[in-house]
Amino acid sequence: MSEPRSLHFIEEIVEADKASNKWGGRVHTRFPPEPNGYLHIGHAKSIVLNSTLARRYGGKFNLRFDDTNPAKEEQEYVDSIIDDVKWLGGDFEDRLFYASDYFGRMYEWAEALVQKGKAYVCDLNAEQMREYRGTLTEPGKNSPFRDRSPAENLDLFRRMKQGEFAPGSKTLRAKIDMASGNINLRDPVMYRIVKEHHHRQGDAWCIYPSYDWAHGLEDSLEQITHSICTLEFENHRPLYDWFLKELGIYHPQQIEFAKLQLNYTVLSKRNLLFLVKEKYVSGWDDPRMPTIRGMRRRGYTSEALRAFCEDIGVTKNDTVIDILRLENAVRDHLNATAPRRMAVVSPLKVVVTNWPAGQVEHVEVQNNPEDEKAGVRQVPFSGELFIERDDFMEDPPKKFFRLAPGREVRLRGAYFIKCESVVKDASGAITELRCTYDPATKGGNAADGRKVKGTIHWVSAAHAVDAEIRLFDRLFSAEFPGKAHEDKPGVERPFLLDLNPTSLEVAKGKVEPALAGEKEGARFQFERLGYFCVDKDSKPGALVFNRTVALKDAWAKEQAADEKPAAAPKAAAPAAPPAKKAEAPAGPAAEIEFTDFTKIALKAGKVLAAEKVEKADKLLKLSVDLGEGAPRTIVSGIAEAFAPESLVGRNVVVVTNLKPRALKGIESRGMILASGSGKGLSLINPGDVPPGTDVK
Repeated sequence: MSEPRSLHFIEEIVEADKASNKWGGRVHTRFPPEPNGYLHIGHAKSIVLNSTLARRYGGKFNLRFDDTNPAKEEQEYVDSIIDDVKWLGGDFEDRLFYASDYFGRMYEWAEALVQKGKAYVCDLNAEQMREYRGTLTEPGKNSPFRDRSPAENLDLFRRMKQGEFAPGSKTLRAKIDMASGNINLRDPVMYRIVKEHHHRQGDAWCIYPSYDWAHGLEDSLEQITHSICTLEFENHRPLYDWFLKELGIYHPQQIEFAKLQLNYTVLSKRNLLFLVKEKYVSGWDDPRMPTIRGMRRRGYTSEALRAFCEDIGVTKNDTVIDILRLENAVRDHLNATAPRRMAVVSPLKVVVTNWPAGQVEHVEVQNNPEDEKAGVRQVPFSGELFIERDDFMEDPPKKFFRLAPGREVRLRGAYFIKCESVVKDASGAITELRCTYDPATKGGNAADGRKVKGTIHWVSAAHAVDAEIRLFDRLFSAEFPGKAHEDKPGVERPFLLDLNPTSLEVAKGKVEPALAGEKEGARFQFERLGYFCVDKDSKPGALVFNRTVALKDAWAKEQAADEKPAAAPKAAAPAAPPAKKAEAPAGPAAEIEFTDFTKIALKAGKVLAAEKVEKADKLLKLSVDLGEGAPRTIVSGIAEAFAPESLVGRNVVVVTNLKPRALKGIESRGMILASGSGKGLSLINPGDVPPGTDVK
């Protein structure tokens, strides 16, 4: 029997309130977004928190739009928010409300405060108001218009409502205390003049309430019990309480919690809007965006997002959550629910030379080994197949267990095949493998009991369906986007300097025929590759898949010291990262055979981009064209010798068959060859040859 889940601090408050019958046993929460953009993962935490509290305690949950700023709000945002809240499981039933529906009642309450002498019309402009407000250490000064009589203020306020004054010329302010230690209580603005068309009210109003004025009134009208906000509103709570107390109306309890902060992510609506408007992304629903709409398009499930929000908990402490926890929540849910399919992202043709001409078999493959009820499917197998190009290596290192000349591997659910020969084009690039199969190994097991170490996926060439496969990764390559560039002069938006240049790579792949008719949003695990979903851009005969998340985390934090470039490949262990230079060698290096040295795959590359790695003085992150269709990211310890800009366009030699390694949170897929040390380092030049050319 599992132990009961511990309560977070808001649940403890609710439990205590129910025990004391504070709200008559009621629990009534709300989610109050402003419709000025799409919801993001931070909003998801609030939706899950508020809706779960209501459901857990048999209460009610409202969706209410804070539509008090017509200059920035659009119906498009309203529609998307309603859809996203429902998708995430926020069941507001028929309780969909708008602040604008309460404008008449809010105005009446404002007049009541004016008549009580608790609010006044002020003629200071925004700049003057800031000047009069004071600072955190100095009190503010009273506005010269603060002592107008209630009758004069009421007349001016009504004329503001009638549209008599220009925007910015007057505001209605609460009369509280300009010397208060809480700046929010220094006569805050209640109404400002805004002559903009409202998406619901049209041109009925030209004065609009501030959030601080509207917030508590909306909660009061809806009989909310627990008004849950993020921590930045903690200093606003005295103002929330002041308005409700002065009006003498129903008074909910405001409670603050720490908002969600994720590494490798930007959540500011202003910055997200900039990314959209300046086309750094394709839109609010770009699968790289942290918006709920973007995550939905990428293939994230509502169950995974809710599980993530529950897992990270609710506290009053500002902490940064590792995005790996979100990605793992998605992996966990899709692992249990996503059907398995076979797809090849970078196809290499295999001809099975002893396969009967024209014969097609169907082999049985499990749909999901995590779910017995998912059953099996029949997959066509023929004499010509496609496998992943990365699943073959002509000169493999010691621990490479996939296909190589003279080696056998198992094809998932089918047969053992053995590579007999390699076909190359005039440039030396591999175009085809000639293999034989063992008919006695159908289903993946040998009758004679022999074993193979490698199992790879495949697609029958005659039955393969073409597909565009979009390999999405994190939008930012730095753990804290922009932080390292905040003090750089002239940099207006530092986070842009940390955009990940390989956050989207597009491949032309081949998928098994069972995927041909799948609809938008359908999710699958592509065997050995990751989780994918059908994108909305898919059309009959033109499938498009988005990678939701890889099978394993490729961004593990690097704990070793900075990597240094090798003066020569380490032949005895080519798949390992280069060793650090020894202080004092104990003796001569062990001798190796020349054939060991040739297991290193060296190719010519061209540097497309280069930049310094945050918090790593010796490391540069390079984007290198190796003739593979998409550039590789390589992290190299050459920053002492080369400025990043001096490397762009340079030809280099790259060790391409090293195991990928995470350095400072960046996956490095190869090693640049150099000679020398420190500032005297020189890059090995392969000559003027095309990227991808083998270097001997």
